[in-house]
Amino acid sequence: MATARKQRIFKTDRRIRLGIWGLGRGLSFFKACHDLNVDVVAGCDFNEHMRRRFAELVPEAFVTDKAEDFLNHDMDAVLVSTFCPAHAGDALAALQAGKHVLSEVTAFHTMAEGVQLVEAVERSGLVYNMTENYPWNPNHAWCARKWAEGLFGDFMYAECNYVHNCRTLVYTYIDGVPVMPGDRLHNWRSWLNFHYYNTHSLGPVMVITGTRPTRVVSLPSPVHLPGYPEKGPDGMGGIAPSLITMDNGGIVRNLMGSTTNDSYAYRLWGTRGAIEIDWRMGGMFLRLGGGGESPRIRIEPKGDRLAELARSMGHGGGDFYVLYFFAREILTGEPAFFDVYRSADCTIPGILAYRSAVENGRPFDVPDFRKKRERDKWRNDHSAQPHLDPDKSVFPRGADPAVAQRFDAVMKALIHRADLTRAWLDWSSVADVATDVAPIVAVGDKLIAEHREVVNTLRAARELANAYPRALGARLLNEVLDLAGEKAVLADGFLRRVRSQSRRLKRRAATK
Repeated sequence: MATARKQRIFKTDRRIRLGIWGLGRGLSFFKACHDLNVDVVAGCDFNEHMRRRFAELVPEAFVTDKAEDFLNHDMDAVLVSTFCPAHAGDALAALQAGKHVLSEVTAFHTMAEGVQLVEAVERSGLVYNMTENYPWNPNHAWCARKWAEGLFGDFMYAECNYVHNCRTLVYTYIDGVPVMPGDRLHNWRSWLNFHYYNTHSLGPVMVITGTRPTRVVSLPSPVHLPGYPEKGPDGMGGIAPSLITMDNGGIVRNLMGSTTNDSYAYRLWGTRGAIEIDWRMGGMFLRLGGGGESPRIRIEPKGDRLAELARSMGHGGGDFYVLYFFAREILTGEPAFFDVYRSADCTIPGILAYRSAVENGRPFDVPDFRKKRERDKWRNDHSAQPHLDPDKSVFPRGADPAVAQRFDAVMKALIHRADLTRAWLDWSSVADVATDVAPIVAVGDKLIAEHREVVNTLRAARELANAYPRALGARLLNEVLDLAGEKAVLADGFLRRVRSQSRRLKRRAATK
């Protein structure tokens, strides 16, 4: 790290004064700012604990919970890291205030907002980038260079996954603190349909192959995991792919959702070669030679000259690179990949995939917002997913606040305990056919060590669910209690049986 910091990244002493709007996710970018000629001078968030943490990190910076005061502060640029459906409105406000904008994904929530955003950027002459960070890890970036050189031929097909069970984030902020005042749901992670959050899977394909989406279709998917508030298509706890046609005719199967097998995998086929990337399954493999039986070999790209510095940041270095590209465009004029047009290209398929699913598989053409005539068709389209009110209590009006406001903290703990108990209950039932019992032993050891806390959490959740049995909060608690195996875990002799089976598994592991 010390060696990397001796590099002079930009050949200028000019500094960019940056304000961070949204101090949860937004602070993830703080580490790289100094090396990229960026000085954080202001922060804004409605959460007091996030403002307090920001003030500790940047004591000389201005911090407020008032957007107007924040935007009036003396700064050059704003990192918009507010709640996902608010990104377009907050980016528009920052542009109106004369600030360059680096926006978290996705760029906008409705087609009409997309039109407004593109035209506001065009009028302003300011820099707008979107922080789509998944394309910039060393593997994806290397593949993009080699694809442009012709190594893989013409793009044919891709399968890309962003499957992420983030159930606890329904009940907490991104830093793990339970939503306040304690009987509410997260502003958008409690309801946003998975199709909307499509850029981490689609973005790498766009960067690697140099293609853009032109058509999208998806089917409804009503099955969802327990513990998510919304059912069917109007929820975040399910999984379904969209099929996206790219401008060269190639097809992308784009899979987002929340299920029982997290996956961040990418498989791309060209006419001369293919790519498989899955960090959980061993990294990146190429099959070159123009045939299906060609050698399949693992490779390890080293990254560019900034890779060492980027490695200390999140998302495989992607957070560093999106900030680097943004600073570079402001300082040198060299465009970043995800300008406002490509940000729209990447955002729109998610909006239209959701619409396709609720209309039972109707295909939609993806407009090119570089063209005014295309924008005009969507200028007044404010259609959006209906959803529950996350600011409304999950318990009935008049519920005792001292009871109801324990909900989010209890749910957070309950989900973690349910992950543990369900893992033991299910893995121990198939241990006789497992080829490696060491992970099962580790689950058993953890359950034994945390048994008292597990029991206390299940009992607290049951008490809260019984207090208002017809409420949404009770339904959610009951779903996760069922997942946790409440009756089995609280039954007499459960801990004794766990210890006994764990000892047998350890003896078996020792004989291997």
